[in-house]
Amino acid sequence: MPYLTSTGSTLRTGGAEHLGVGVPGYAHPLLAPVEWAGLSRPGTPLHWAVLNIDNGPGARPDPHCLEAAGRLRNARERALHGEAPEDTVRASGGRLLGYLDLAFGSRSFGELVTDARSYLDWYRVGGFYLDRCPDGRDALQSVRRLTSTLSALMADCDSAEEKGGRLVLGHDTHPHPGYAEAADQLVTFKGAWADYRWSQVAEWTAAYKPGRFAHFVHGVPRTHLEEAMRIARWQGAGTIFFTDRDGAKGQTDPFAALPSYWDEFVSRIGPGISE
Repeated sequence: MPYLTSTGSTLRTGGAEHLGVGVPGYAHPLLAPVEWAGLSRPGTPLHWAVLNIDNGPGARPDPHCLEAAGRLRNARERALHGEAPEDTVRASGGRLLGYLDLAFGSRSFGELVTDARSYLDWYRVGGFYLDRCPDGRDALQSVRRLTSTLSALMADCDSAEEKGGRLVLGHDTHPHPGYAEAADQLVTFKGAWADYRWSQVAEWTAAYKPGRFAHFVHGVPRTHLEEAMRIARWQGAGTIFFTDRDGAKGQTDPFAALPSYWDEFVSRIGPGISE
């Protein structure tokens, strides 16, 4: 893409204190209870986690997802209101985001808004993760229309987690620069460690704070965890998820479970709450 430049061209500063965890989507809470319980554990530096029932909210409220959403929402309430848990470490302050599949622009505006309303009514989400988001200039206007509508829905919905909310665009690559003003955060890398360690960063991203960008990397060996974090800071990413899982042995989604070094991963970032 024409916006790319090498990682060495711009040194980022101040990224370390902004690092937090974003979870692009664990398996269903019934199938991944340990993963979901870990998100609300005291001290977890969680920015947000994505709830995806059936490539969207599903046809009706799911009791297991309602329970998981409630735990995460309660943890955020404790964190934001300064109620320290028993171990004196502050609780996780992460938001729960509803999953919306844009299918690279092929889904209708009406379908997406309907799914968004269901997430707000049933799960009181604190925002949305717009997966498979287009990245070209030609789709920018339609994405802006959608994000503006979602922001208005969250502001007006009494059942929402809180007024306002967070919108994350899942491009998984560097999009046209105009998308940086269409949402709160952009996922500008999602892929394998073999690609990430030699990845490039878009030059225009240097104008934004690390909180605007997220990186998700699978297949990161434990011995390279610190190097991966160094790349994220250098490239100006504020939200990350690294895992040593790589989709092998029949597991199609490497992000659907905890990495084997989860405790080490979150401890390297340190405790904190969402902004």
